[in-house]
Amino acid sequence: MSADRIVHRHLGGLRATLDGLAGESGRIERWGVDLATRLSRGSRLLAAGNGGSAAEAQHLTAELVGRYRGEREPLSAIALHADTSAITALGNDYGYDEVFARQVRAHGRPGDVLMLLSTSGRSPNLVAAAEAGRSLGLTVWALTGPGPNPLADAASEALCLPGETPSVQEAHLVTVHLLCEMVDRSLASRVSASARATQELVP
Repeated sequence: MSADRIVHRHLGGLRATLDGLAGESGRIERWGVDLATRLSRGSRLLAAGNGGSAAEAQHLTAELVGRYRGEREPLSAIALHADTSAITALGNDYGYDEVFARQVRAHGRPGDVLMLLSTSGRSPNLVAAAEAGRSLGLTVWALTGPGPNPLADAASEALCLPGETPSVQEAHLVTVHLLCEMVDRSLASRVSASARATQELVP
């Protein structure tokens, strides 16, 4: 197969997946507003994934603790797979299926959000984390590939995208950026509303 054909086939698959993502704009906006509300009130985001999905989850937490576009206060977001000492200790002592669930039980509090990313939606350690999160009163969101799948079933809510693994993983990065865009927009509107209210109180 020629390089030109490989490129066009890959991009065609990505376009189809992104078309599926375009239909989820309402959910992404709702998640962003909800997340902004929770984080601004002291709750936190916990995130996890395996392999490339771990990189996407860590990208999300980095954008929130740092900044996406404009300057704002840092937001509490923790990538559970980023602590290699915890991951290796938990994997050694409890098995790899428990590496995220045990951290959720340690760090998660009611009102927190747990974001789990998986292109297959079938990773046992993420399903276990989702079950642990829901049992503790966390809101569990899943970003997966085609549904139905076990992770989508275990989550409070799931955004399932069509397509092959590479396309889904690339679209997950777009989803991360869109979610950050919605969080920032929601926070900015709150600041503007607060400033207007303050000005109205000034004689």
